[in-house]
Amino acid sequence: MATKRLARLDSSGARPWARRAGARRAAEAVSGGQPALCSRTPLWGSPQDTSSFAEQLFDYLIVIDFESTCWNDGKRHRTQEIIEFPAVLLSTSTGEIESEFHAYVQPQEHPVLSEFCMELTGIKQAQVDEGVPLKICLSQFCKWIQKIQQQKKITFATGVSDLSTSEVKLCAFVTWSGENQKD
Repeated sequence: MATKRLARLDSSGARPWARRAGARRAAEAVSGGQPALCSRTPLWGSPQDTSSFAEQLFDYLIVIDFESTCWNDGKRHRTQEIIEFPAVLLSTSTGEIESEFHAYVQPQEHPVLSEFCMELTGIKQAQVDEGVPLKICLSQFCKWIQKIQQQKKITFATGVSDLSTSEVKLCAFVTWSGENQKD
């Protein structure tokens, strides 16, 4: 199977991973600032300090970078809703994206996006209108997870005792918060 790059176009012609490169930023954060994850990732110190390198614990990471409803109107809004649900399966040995999941989600409490939200995220009203309810999105995501588990023989470690030397490959979830971004 050919690997997919961050700049791949989605069906709408947009470049969801290149637009904000959330998956790449999360990968860099996890890898201590290196441009891509590899089999040797620093656990502490600077990326140039090779004395702190250790073997990568996980064979794969599932990187998730949600987008949610947002406002800049001075009002206090109680809830934000997921409007974009992207995830990639990232190989830690190559830094390549081997599979991806992407869905736009219809917000229920605030179905009309604010101008601020559309400008900040690059998501258009029509994209969420044509999206799916969160419940369906989560079902689709679970099916994607099951598919890659079977194809790649991936398991999710829930504790140190799960870290066996069997032939299954370990995977972990990584999320990214843009709150501390400097762009």
